[in-house]
Amino acid sequence: MIEVSDQSGDPAEFPITKRNRAKRMRDRARYDTETVYELLDSALICHIAYVIEGQPYCTPTLFWRRGNDVIWHGSVGSKMLMAQSKSIDVCLTVSFLDGIVLTRSAFHHSVNYRSAMLFGQAQVIEDPQEIDREVEDLIENFLPDRNELLIPATPLERKQAVFLKMPIDEAVAKVRTQASSIEPAENDGHPVWAGEIPIEVRIGRAVPSSTLGPDVGLSPELEWYREGGRLDTTLLEIRRRAGRSK
Repeated sequence: MIEVSDQSGDPAEFPITKRNRAKRMRDRARYDTETVYELLDSALICHIAYVIEGQPYCTPTLFWRRGNDVIWHGSVGSKMLMAQSKSIDVCLTVSFLDGIVLTRSAFHHSVNYRSAMLFGQAQVIEDPQEIDREVEDLIENFLPDRNELLIPATPLERKQAVFLKMPIDEAVAKVRTQASSIEPAENDGHPVWAGEIPIEVRIGRAVPSSTLGPDVGLSPELEWYREGGRLDTTLLEIRRRAGRSK
């Protein structure tokens, strides 16, 4: 497949390669950047897989996207982050469980889900101005304008963190949205319940710190996190409205 670019300079579709080609359930696979970017922008945590000296690891971490790059951070002394920065292959994934699908036959049970798998090589961000931006976006990407209210990080605190950026070389999304699994028609008469149990991550009520003064109210950025709202749609709304993923 020839990679096609849109007007923003980012690819409209990721090339299909041996590494990202879906092997099973190919009808669920998506290679367009719109789908992949939306899944990334709906997630707060990703899992990063890599191999160090023959030993596989998979690390959950907070991350964010800007254009066709994904960025994450960690301790400057992290052996794993230093290994990731040395041009080793990295696989980054996000996933959402949307429902449990129950059928009349044991074989056809399934789940509805959305997932994205990215491939690339990460590099440590060394440019001081870019580091300044990532220090800000570490919080701004999910708590808009909160930095203005906070005690800034000290120079010593900033030196304790390292930021990595990975251009997305290849990616694939897989999505299953079927209300029920396909099973033989003769199963319809079997007297057991069949259908879907929807699964969502919902936002709870904000709980104040035990040391918070009684006169300190909720800060404005918490208005994004409406009690009972879905976390994935809230994050997507924040990133798209604030334009932080562009």
